Amino acid sequence: MTDVDPDTRTLVLLRHAKAEQGSDAADDAERPLSARGNADAAAAGAWLAHQGLLPDVVICSTARRTRQTWHGVAMGMTGSPPEGGPTGPRPTVRYEPGAYDAHPEELLSLARTVDPAARTALLIAHNPGISLLSALLDPEGVDDEGLRTAELAVHRCPSGWMELSRAGAPLTARHTARG
Repeated sequence: MTDVDPDTRTLVLLRHAKAEQGSDAADDAERPLSARGNADAAAAGAWLAHQGLLPDVVICSTARRTRQTWHGVAMGMTGSPPEGGPTGPRPTVRYEPGAYDAHPEELLSLARTVDPAARTALLIAHNPGISLLSALLDPEGVDDEGLRTAELAVHRCPSGWMELSRAGAPLTARHTARG
């Protein structure tokens, strides 16, 4: 995918991949990915690479399953660990505690903090916040079921990150990654 307008930014939203079931709410942030989740995360990375959507910046919840999702995505994008590889330089990765259990407005605020020079940002978070953020950015692109595990929603931002707003970033692609 090639942007024609140099002011256009791409925000990719990703719901974390499939996690193991937790025994209680206290352990929720520490739930690991399942075997299927690990495979799906790598498939999401391969899809991003195939689409030319390699992120300059990654904003990731601090929950174990989102961190593991990012690692799998990085492996899928580059075919190697997230230190960089044949497909491009290593993105700036920000692990944000505020992305865990966040409301869509909180996630939007995080997206607005992306470095102005970054062309593509990847936000890895949880439902319902990540699905509601996608609906907030493009109400016409709403799916009643929201984002599934390891589903990507690609939004085009016609201007800079700080100007990202409600109904201001059309959904241009969705993909549910399955490994």
